[in-house]
This record gives sequence, C-alpha cells and structure tokens, in this order.
Amino acid sequence: MKTNNNTVLISGGSAGIGLEIAKLLSEKGNKVIITGRNEERLKNAASQLKNVTTIASDVSNAEDVENLINRIKTDFPDLNMVINNAGRALVYDITKENVNAFEKAEDEMLTNYLSIIRLNEKLLPILKTNDQPTIVNVSSVVAFVPGFLATYSASKAALHSYTRYLRLALKDANVNVFELMPPLVDTEFSAPIGGKNGVPASFVAEQLIAGLDQDNYEIRVGQTEDIYRLYLSSPDDALLAMNQSRTQEVGE
Repeated sequence: MKTNNNTVLISGGSAGIGLEIAKLLSEKGNKVIITGRNEERLKNAASQLKNVTTIASDVSNAEDVENLINRIKTDFPDLNMVINNAGRALVYDITKENVNAFEKAEDEMLTNYLSIIRLNEKLLPILKTNDQPTIVNVSSVVAFVPGFLATYSASKAALHSYTRYLRLALKDANVNVFELMPPLVDTEFSAPIGGKNGVPASFVAEQLIAGLDQDNYEIRVGQTEDIYRLYLSSPDDALLAMNQSRTQEVGE
C-alpha cells in the first residue's frame, strides 16, 4: 500500500516506536494524529514533527475513546489508517506471592488487547469510506514465544490471534490488516527489562514503512524473525532461547 498522502491515527504516539513512526510518516507527506495519556508529552512530541495533530486520549478509557471517535468524525473524516501502538507492560515475577498478578494482567490485557478491539470496531466505519483503509496492530516477539513478563506476553499473543483472523475477515472489504512485531526495543517503555540492549525504535519504524510498501502483512523485525523460525521448528527450543538469561539467573 502507499505510505504517503494518508491520514493516520497513531495511539501512543508521544514516545518510543509511536513517535518514530509519526516522524517517518509526517516526513512522507501524511497527515498524522498522535494520541497519548499525557498532554505535555504530546506537545513535546509535536514540537519535533510537522503536519501533526495531538489529541490527549487514553485508549483504555471508554469515555476518552468516544470523545476521540467524535473528534475524528468531525475533523478527520478522511482517516484511512490506524496504528494501534499504545501498550502497557508491568514488570513483576508471576511466581512470587502477593504481586497482584490478576490486577496487573487485567491492566495489560485491557490496554494491549481489548482496547484495540474497541478502537478498531469504532473506527472501521470511517476507515471503510476512504481509500486503502488500513489497520496496523503492534504486537511483539512474545506473541509467538512468551518471555518472563508472562501476562504481557499473553496479551500480545491474544492480539496476534485476533489480528490474523481480522485480516481474513476484512479481506473482502479490502481493508489491509498489518501486524508489526518488534523484538526488544531501546525505549523508555522497555528500560526496566534491559531495553538498552534492544534495537533502536527508529529501526522498527523503518521496518514498518518497508513492510507497508511491500504489502508484508506480518512484519517480523530483527530477532523476531529468528525466534519465529526457531518456533516453527521447535517450540520448546524457542521457549528456552527466549528465556535463556532468565533461566540462568534462576539456576545460579
């Protein structure tokens, strides 16, 4: 699909992968709307971009989503692409007592999975009226093989399953459904889990643009491709490879 002259909504666009995607798309002549929970962070992001509109909105808040949809209908009826990038990850050890795993998993599942279903459902009637309607769901390498953030991994696995069927279901409606699957990325978001060892967010954004250009509907970035190939040949080996450093720590 074309990667210029679109009207694009990016959730979680004030930092990390979302901000880097917004930079590239705005430079290519797209009209870009970025959302996020923090208005100050959005303003800071907008100062680095051109042809960008910011809307303070929390994808996990039903009222915020309704307000966002109404704003899109009024000001951006030509919206033809949504990039579901907002995410939530909580660092904790699921094997420990009294970590409130249920509440943490509920929070992650709402942001990383259920909120995307809600936003897509509400935006599809708008997207379908415009040229080359496109949905991009940002999942993760852990959609294939879980890491030690077990409940975060589960939320991304759910998103991957949903995305695969959504792509099939919307094929006859000519709606493009892409999935961006980064490995560990060096962002503020991933800092608590060793994000400094990850790939740059700008690299992930570049891979997304390349994938869109090539109609590559499952964009497996960097190490994600390696883990995916290993998973196909041996799920057990892939699980061990994903969690090698973690199992070494436990064994020490």
